[in-house]
Parts: sequence; structure tokens; C-alpha cells
Amino acid sequence: MLSESELIDGVLKGNRRALARLITLIEDEDLLASKVLAKLYKHTGKAHIIGITGPPGSGKSTIVTKLIPELRKKQKTIGIVCVDPSSPFSGGALLGDRIRMQEHTLDEAVYVRSMGTRGHLGGLARSTSDAVRAIDAFGKDVIIVETVGAGQAEVEIIEIAQTVIVTDVPGSGDDIQAIKAGIMEIADIFVVNKSDLPGADNKVMEINAMLELDSRQRDWTPPVILTDARSGDGIPELVEKIEQHIEFLKKSGLLNQKDLKRSRDELEDLMRDKLTRKLLEKLRDEPEYDNAIAKIAKRNEDPYTVAERLIAEFLVKYRE
Repeated sequence: MLSESELIDGVLKGNRRALARLITLIEDEDLLASKVLAKLYKHTGKAHIIGITGPPGSGKSTIVTKLIPELRKKQKTIGIVCVDPSSPFSGGALLGDRIRMQEHTLDEAVYVRSMGTRGHLGGLARSTSDAVRAIDAFGKDVIIVETVGAGQAEVEIIEIAQTVIVTDVPGSGDDIQAIKAGIMEIADIFVVNKSDLPGADNKVMEINAMLELDSRQRDWTPPVILTDARSGDGIPELVEKIEQHIEFLKKSGLLNQKDLKRSRDELEDLMRDKLTRKLLEKLRDEPEYDNAIAKIAKRNEDPYTVAERLIAEFLVKYRE
């Protein structure tokens, strides 16, 4: 077991064992992880975070695998967080580190980690954000977060990533569904993968038509890149568009705005979590709490009214 100081020193000095241990502590919601992250925080904020999301089967893992050598050609160090479905028993990621990415794990400049969603509906858990923070402190230039691919609900990647890539494939659904999907509204870059399949050009046209129908004012129009990730076709063009988006964010001041929003969201999420935990700890010690649960179970009271009453009573009782 590494101590707090050993974890901090290890992460800052590029010790992969220390980073792996810290991320495990993050997943386990260990108090030590919070203490270490607090000390590491001033060493973060240097990495550019790329999110890759899209429907299952759209080739996200293959795209990430092909992005690695392209980014390495540019002397970039890379961290990768693969968010996988969680085991219903252990809570851990079912797929483990992606087999297709193992060829890159011998490269000291590349770090790959799988994490579970732990039942989080948006496809991401708060532990994912903390893991990204740890890898940032570890010193990686680029961090790629690949989401589980659960569909339209998976829009929370925008809260973590500075550049969001949405993948799609030919024949993945009708035009109206694509326009309705919330996932289509978060993209900074669209990738139509599996360009060798029939209908790839039509899919590009559909997405471009959708963008033209979008009434929102845009300073950045998301480009639509056609790729065949298995062969690597289109991957250099994708890296070029990522670099252009990074430059756009810096020049427009949006990078600072995104960092401010992320900082606000993180603070409020942490406060909400800590307040909820403390509130429940206090309430569970009160006899009224168990009585209320019994009344709800018998349908003598409803949970909505009880929740409001208990919180109001708690605030009155414990206010200073």
C-alpha cells in the first residue's frame, strides 16, 4: 500500500504503478484519493481532453487505437480512459483494457485505463473526471476519454472534454432520429466511420444537412470526416481537425470558458455529494427517519413530501 506522499510523488514523477493505484482508489471512492487529488490539483490543467462518443459498433475503440500513432508522430504523450459497462457484481469494467490497444502499452508515452460506468445513466461516473485529473497531473499532453456507447443519453462527455468527437456509421438509423438525438448536438467533430460500407457518402450529406438546419449561432462549424479506422484512412485528417479545434478554442477564449464551466460543475457536484452524504448520516440517526420509511412503505405518506419535510426539519434543527 502506497502512502499519500508516495502516491503524490509517484504520479508527479511518472510512476505508472502510483497512477494505477490512485485510479483504483478513485474508483473505490477511498478518502485517500481525495486527499491526493487535492495536492495534485495545482499540477493539472495542461492536457487537452478529447472525448469520443457515439453508438455501439461505430468503431470508437479502433479510431482511438489509430489516433495513438498519429499523435505520437507529433511527439504527444497520451492518456486513454476507456469507459466500459460495469460488472453488476464487482462494479468494475467488464471489458478490461481494450485488447486492440495493448500494442501501444509498451510505449511509456501511452497510458491506457479502463473504468466502469457503475450504473451511471449518462455513461460517465464522477470517478472518470477524477481519473482524467490524475492522468493530467501525471503529465500527459493529450487525454482521450472513450465512452461506453450507450446512445442518446451519453452527452455527459461534454462536461469533461474540451473537444468532443461523435462517431457514426452508414445505415445506423433514419434521418429524423439523428436530428432528434441529443448526442448529435454536442459534437465539435463528426466522424463517419467504416467508409467502405454502402451509404457512407450519404451519411456525410445527412449530417451536413442537419448542421445547416441548426438555427444556433456557431463560431465553429463541426467538420464531418470520413474514415476507415481499420485501414487508417482519414485518421491524419481527423488529427488535423482536432488541432484546428484546439487552436480555435484558444484564440476565441472558449477554452477558458470551458475550464470555468468545468470548475463550477465539479465544485457543485462535489458539494452536492458531500452535503447529501452528511445529510443522510444525520437523518439516519433520527427515529423519525425509520418511521417515515415505514409510512412510505404502507402508502400512508409519499416519498416526495417526506423528503421535503425531513430536509426542512434538518435545516431548522442544525442551522447555527
